[in-house]
Amino acid sequence: MEYTRLSEQLATAPQVRPEELREIAASGFVGIINNRPDAEAPDQPSSLELEAEAGRVGLAYWHVPVVPGAMSDNDVRAFATALHEADGPVLAFCRTGNRSTALWKGTQAIS
Repeated sequence: MEYTRLSEQLATAPQVRPEELREIAASGFVGIINNRPDAEAPDQPSSLELEAEAGRVGLAYWHVPVVPGAMSDNDVRAFATALHEADGPVLAFCRTGNRSTALWKGTQAIS
C-alpha cells in the first residue's frame, strides 16, 4: 500500500479497501480516518464495512466525510479531534488523498 507521510502522526492515501487494513495495522498505524462520504463512488466500501474490519484488526476508526470542494471549518475541527484522540500514527484516506491532505493543512492553521 502506498501512502504519503505528512507528519510523524499522519499519512494520507487514496481509497483503502477492507482487505488492506491488516497490512495498515502491521505497518504501525493505530487507526484510520475515512474522509469519503458513503456512496461517493459505486465501487467504494461503506464506512460501516471499513469500521467493522478496522475493529477486527485492532485499528481505531473515524469517519469525517467531506464532499469534494465543500470542506468546512467543522470538517477541519472533526479531523483535528480525530488526530487528537489517536494514540499513535494514523492513515487518513479519500479517493486520491487530496482531501485528507487539505484537512491536515487546515488543522495546521488552527494549531
